[in-house]
Amino acid sequence: MATPPADLADELLTIDELAAAVGTTVRTTRYYASLGLVPAPLRRGRVAYYGPVHRARLELARALQDHGFTLQAVERVLAAIPAEAGVEDLALQRAMLTSWTPEPAAVLSREELEARAGRALDDADVRRLVTVGAVEPDPASGGYRAQPHLAVGVQVLDVDVPDESLGLADAAIRRHMDALADELTTILHTQVLEPYRRTATSPEDAVRLERTVAQLRRLTLEAVVSGFQRAANAVIQRSLDRP
Repeated sequence: MATPPADLADELLTIDELAAAVGTTVRTTRYYASLGLVPAPLRRGRVAYYGPVHRARLELARALQDHGFTLQAVERVLAAIPAEAGVEDLALQRAMLTSWTPEPAAVLSREELEARAGRALDDADVRRLVTVGAVEPDPASGGYRAQPHLAVGVQVLDVDVPDESLGLADAAIRRHMDALADELTTILHTQVLEPYRRTATSPEDAVRLERTVAQLRRLTLEAVVSGFQRAANAVIQRSLDRP
């Protein structure tokens, strides 16, 4: 990138300052940059500087991973965002895509993972946790990214079911949840986000949208659980009605 305008000087950060501002490490920041998740820095002589858009993209990438997105999914999301997108657009994307889980994923070492699980874990246990989506390897740290439902995955370790069966069940759940999420996201974009973009004129409008999206998330999750319960009961009833 070219040398930045003088009026941006106060907003520029070194990579150490950028990592501290976002709450990550320099190593992770460099790793994200190596994947193209953060644009090339601005240059002043031999020193690299990062501006508000760099920070917003890094915050989006980190937030997506914290909420369970794989690195591949994060790359796809950021690749789909136009290069000219500003800080406000990136913040809106973050508000739309994150916080579906009550707490973010945690990056843990093997020892910390065992402490969180409350038991020793051998390699087969870790593979099973990966199979059911409770953890995933984290290349940036060399550890593991534990999802909020880790406790459920730990319980699965004691279930006498082959890993292949667990993998098939997890694939079925992901397949149908992906389709549901795609459809709901389309509705959210066309019925909520696009009208907002046409009419929003103030920061208060952005706050109101974020509050609305948070309420929709909560109601949607409750509706999904309730809908699955109704569907499961209907399947059981149909099986009982068969001769």
